[in-house]
Amino acid sequence: MGENVMMNEHSLVQVINTVPTPPEDLLPVSNSGTEVISPQEGWPPITESRKGSAVTAAFHLLSSGIGIQALLLPVALANLGWVWGMVCLVLAFAWQLYTKCLLVQLHEPGPGTADTFSLQFPKLGKLPTLFPILYLSGATCVMLINYGGGSMELLFRTLCGESSSITNRFTGAKCLIVFACLAIIGAQLPNLNSIAGVSLLRTITAITYCTLLWVLSITKGRPDGMSYSPPEMESEMVRVGNALNATGMIGLAFRGHNLVLEIQGTMPSNTKQPSQEPMWRGMIISCPIIAACLFPIAIAGYWAYGNPYGTMIPANGGLLSAFSEFHKQNNKKAVMVIIYLLILVNSLCSYQIYAMPIFDNLEFRYISKKKKPCPRWVRAATRVFFGVLTTFISSTVSFLGSLGPLSEGLHCQ
Repeated sequence: MGENVMMNEHSLVQVINTVPTPPEDLLPVSNSGTEVISPQEGWPPITESRKGSAVTAAFHLLSSGIGIQALLLPVALANLGWVWGMVCLVLAFAWQLYTKCLLVQLHEPGPGTADTFSLQFPKLGKLPTLFPILYLSGATCVMLINYGGGSMELLFRTLCGESSSITNRFTGAKCLIVFACLAIIGAQLPNLNSIAGVSLLRTITAITYCTLLWVLSITKGRPDGMSYSPPEMESEMVRVGNALNATGMIGLAFRGHNLVLEIQGTMPSNTKQPSQEPMWRGMIISCPIIAACLFPIAIAGYWAYGNPYGTMIPANGGLLSAFSEFHKQNNKKAVMVIIYLLILVNSLCSYQIYAMPIFDNLEFRYISKKKKPCPRWVRAATRVFFGVLTTFISSTVSFLGSLGPLSEGLHCQ
């Protein structure tokens, strides 16, 4: 009888050992590393497709790190001067690198874990982060609608002339609405991983027009009467306000790390190959390119035009306004058309990546209540609603442009 028991135990062990177990990379794990996570994490648009790579991460990081806000850097440098301006630029870039490193490690504090979004934490952790994240993404989309509509109007004026019927028909408000409709149509792409090509297009356009502007500004020479002397201010409070606004412009230019967690959420992750590895490679590719794009445009723009409060760089337009104003006589029409078109395409592509955290949060609310994936018509309706809301804000809040550099810079940092 004892021999029969031993034989049965031996057979049972053999049966257990022959049961196939799924590989570890197919088992999503929770924060404890042992439990299977809820399938709801695969339904929102950011984590819906986790097929990203180091290349797509580099595209997204470059797309979020280089943009139209870089054209304000010469204005910031003119307010702060050569010494303090360069110090602030270096510190801002170093701070961006530091925060990116922290966020990459925060996403996966341990192998196989994924702390992706603070908005999906319990209420105690959600409330302090809800406002700055939504404000940053929403306000950026509002500013992009303003930039895109303005560049579309300038494109029509340059192509058709100031007195053309087309120019008179497409005023600033109409161009803004047309741009917003194009942005809403482009926002229907399903998830963050699906807009990797859009991020690549945005990166190419941003690097192209930034390089064109600072190279042409140097080659065409400095205007007469250019000065580097500090501007005369009405009072000390005005000087302090301009300095704070300049630091906000620098912070706005060196943004992009606010999307690091979202970008890393598109990476495949398991205990053997955490998503930190492709994310680190993407950062190694993107950070030198960002620095090589932002530093020359700040230095060359200030060198070429100097003080913004005299007759040089317009404080509200940045390097683009200065270049088009002081070199419009010897500029070819095709050059300005290309620059305006690049900025228009860049603004359209930027809207997609900066709006994705808003889309993810809206769909996560629906998923939490309905316990099922968001239908296509609900996804489309929420994105149209957000597009209409940002268009309304951009067309009604006229003072948003003057508050943008300081407030957005503070939220980015």
